[in-house]
Amino acid sequence: MKKFQFPPNPQLQPYIDRLWGWESEADEFIALPELLPGTGAELYFHYGSPFQFHNSGSGKLEKLAPSHLLCVRQQKLALVAAADIGFIAVRFKIGMLPRFTDIPMSELADQTVTAEDIWGQAARGLCSQLSSADTLQEKLKLINAFLLGQLRLAAPDALIEQAMPLLYRRYADISIQGLADHFHIGRRQFERRFLAVSGQTANTVKCMSRFQHAVRSLMLSEASNAAVTALDHGYYDQAHFIHDFKKLTGSSPEPYLKLARTKTHFYNASLSL
Repeated sequence: MKKFQFPPNPQLQPYIDRLWGWESEADEFIALPELLPGTGAELYFHYGSPFQFHNSGSGKLEKLAPSHLLCVRQQKLALVAAADIGFIAVRFKIGMLPRFTDIPMSELADQTVTAEDIWGQAARGLCSQLSSADTLQEKLKLINAFLLGQLRLAAPDALIEQAMPLLYRRYADISIQGLADHFHIGRRQFERRFLAVSGQTANTVKCMSRFQHAVRSLMLSEASNAAVTALDHGYYDQAHFIHDFKKLTGSSPEPYLKLARTKTHFYNASLSL
């Protein structure tokens, strides 16, 4: 399988972490991962077969659209193994998706929303152009241009836009009160504004950031020890981590990770710009 990742256009780098993707080889069958709850937002453009997943509510197998946004927040998404994989994904930095749409994050969370649902005719035009683009570089150029066209110069709430990445990075050593104090506003006002922008409470983002960083470390390094990793990422003890892990995955860490490591995953190493 071919994997690739590229930095976005320089004007997009404050808002987008990377553009990345996979292409399967001929007759290659890929065990796709289970996407866990978190804080991320990712926009996918498929030029191979779109992802399929098991709907936990209906029990049915469903197919995602050729272009779609995923903001997995409360319900994990189990993708189905597939052949003919080919996609480019746009990984938004935390808190930056509102720079590209005025749809509230609370309406995008845990929904299978298409690019056309969000950007209408502009997204339809992009998808048409992507289908006729011959090379990966042409596709990347088209996506960068589209995103630049959607970029809003003003943040919906500049203070919260600054606060979200700070909380995401410093989840282990900063409190919600400390963050409100840092921005010189009252805690209630801070929490109200944070929820309005992110669709999640500040404390939920703090907890999910800790969980995401711990699981990412465990998936990127199979030699990592779950107990040590939990303490390194701000959990009180191993029991605290196991409790969180079971709540979010339905399984304890050891059996879950053992199975997950037999599949692919979407955790990427740091990208040097």
